[in-house]
Amino acid sequence: MPEPDFLLFASDAELAAYWGGICLAVALLCMLMERRRMKRSEINRVGWMPWTGLFLTFAVIGGGLLAAAIPALLTS
Repeated sequence: MPEPDFLLFASDAELAAYWGGICLAVALLCMLMERRRMKRSEINRVGWMPWTGLFLTFAVIGGGLLAAAIPALLTS
């Protein structure tokens, strides 16, 4: 399967920005799932997925990648 041109010719900063955006999208999904879990109708069905911890992990990683990539993208 050939690699798309926008990924084949991307700089390291662009790749970091793409991964940062993906991580922030996953963090948004984790936040929505935590909200869904908190608004459940049966209070005794707790669940086992640590949505808050996953949200924080992905948000910090995604924010760090974007913070590192944006200055390099603005100078090029």
